[in-house]
Amino acid sequence: MPTILGQNQYGKAENRVVKITRDGATHHIKDLNVSVALSGDMDEVHYSGSNANVLPTDTTKNTVYAFAKEHGIESAEQFGIHLARHFVTSQAPIHRARIRIEEYAWERIEASDVNSQFIGADEVKHSFVRKGQETRLTQITYDGSSWEVVSGLKDLVVMNSTNSEFWGYVKDKYTTLKEAYDRILATEVSGRWRFNWTDDEQRMPNWEKSYEQVKKHMLQAFAETYSLSLQQTLYQMGSRIINHRSEIDEVRFSLPNKHHFLVDLEPFGLKNDNEVYYAADRPYGLIEATILRDGCEPRIPEDLTNL
Repeated sequence: MPTILGQNQYGKAENRVVKITRDGATHHIKDLNVSVALSGDMDEVHYSGSNANVLPTDTTKNTVYAFAKEHGIESAEQFGIHLARHFVTSQAPIHRARIRIEEYAWERIEASDVNSQFIGADEVKHSFVRKGQETRLTQITYDGSSWEVVSGLKDLVVMNSTNSEFWGYVKDKYTTLKEAYDRILATEVSGRWRFNWTDDEQRMPNWEKSYEQVKKHMLQAFAETYSLSLQQTLYQMGSRIINHRSEIDEVRFSLPNKHHFLVDLEPFGLKNDNEVYYAADRPYGLIEATILRDGCEPRIPEDLTNL
């Protein structure tokens, strides 16, 4: 049977780059994991093995590190935009570039009030501890004329210890779950949001401020929603972002329900008054949905692993 070549891309995945900015004695860290994927006029390398149109993946790796020096890393989004524009505009066979970036956050270590033997406590501005809250994400796609920027986060674990219920659901002969009128609601947020900035004629968002504000509204919605279901909480989180951030048209969440079950303490003669729980890691309910600005079409993949 004859065969033809379908969609294809190539590049260098997971280039770890750490950029230190030294502002006198005060240092700043950007810690990124950058993956580059390029596509375009690449038929011949697949059919005949001709590398005439192939930019080596080693070159894409070197470009990541060189750009960290030449352009700095203002934000993950801005860095990805620089890279995508470079690959598409500098190499004629490359028609599309996709840059995926994970960013790992660090926070400054506060020094003690007592001066050390060598460094005054007020001078320690170069020591950091890795934050463990979440990993920041972005994906930039450029085809030479239009941009798509989808940012997000993963591994953000949140919990409400009350103000959550779950009752009134469908029951059949296999249902054993008891209705809950005061339960723990916990999840590990994986979220993506798509910006409506698509071309260079538009005003570019402030990427750092946008991320901070999106996370703030997301967490506030989680905390302030009296939840009758995780679906309801998810919708409120997405709606809060859309309503407060005009640069964003679409939000998609994947939220595992991190179940907490009351432990039966009656065999020990003890009453469990919503105090002691068993945290089950699996199986877990998985709630996923997209929230859109009215009039916009969804573009974030339903399966977030495709990002």
